[in-house]
Amino acid sequence: MLKDNVVVVTGGAGLLGQEFVKAIIEQNAVAVIADINEDLGDEIKKKLSYDMNTKNIDYVNLDIGSVDSLHNCIDYLHNKYGRVDALVNNAYPRNKNYGRGFFDVEYEDFCENISLNLGGYFLASQQFAKFFKKQEYGNIINISSIYGVISPKFDIYNTTNMTTPIEYSAIKSALIHLTKYMAKYFKGTNIRVNSISPGGIYNNQPVEFLEKYNNYCLSKGMLDKSDLRGTLVYLLSNMSKYLNGQNIVIDDGFTL
Repeated sequence: MLKDNVVVVTGGAGLLGQEFVKAIIEQNAVAVIADINEDLGDEIKKKLSYDMNTKNIDYVNLDIGSVDSLHNCIDYLHNKYGRVDALVNNAYPRNKNYGRGFFDVEYEDFCENISLNLGGYFLASQQFAKFFKKQEYGNIINISSIYGVISPKFDIYNTTNMTTPIEYSAIKSALIHLTKYMAKYFKGTNIRVNSISPGGIYNNQPVEFLEKYNNYCLSKGMLDKSDLRGTLVYLLSNMSKYLNGQNIVIDDGFTL
């Protein structure tokens, strides 16, 4: 479905990023791991190249908060492939104090995390959109969250040391509106922008938490990272060519 496309995945060396890269490769496209962690990014590139027996994978060092880094990434890809078909905004930058409870968050940390994450998504989208405009087509997919759609269900975190940071809800909800804003702003440029809002992804969370979370779901409960593959490929492909400015929720009914 994506034959010969070139798709950039920011944070491509991370938990979801690696899964997205695999899905892209399986559709005969070139997947570009764009990640700030050079050692990990190169390691994942080599591992997936071997495991999947493919040459359709690349790595580019990228800091989504740096204009120079973004320019270098775009120039490298343009020179090597002559095209970039899509950007998947998936990176998850945050500072060392991220994850504190509401009353413990310092204002400076709140601002820094909003800037790192939401600001980075804006900057990456802006710079790639400039390239897409010259190219006369492009596709941007933002990875948001169910907590960008609804308020957190705080009861599922009781008796655990887990929480949903206030920055997370602010960032993810803003991403959904940023998606709509850009889709409308890019009218007439053949650039489309959509977002995916996943529910919880299983990553060895405590059993008690999983039980409470799953009680809000309708069938499976907590998702596996592979459960997002189909929607990503759909949004990257021509099957969704008239889908624009939309947010797709994948959560097994958690938000109902």
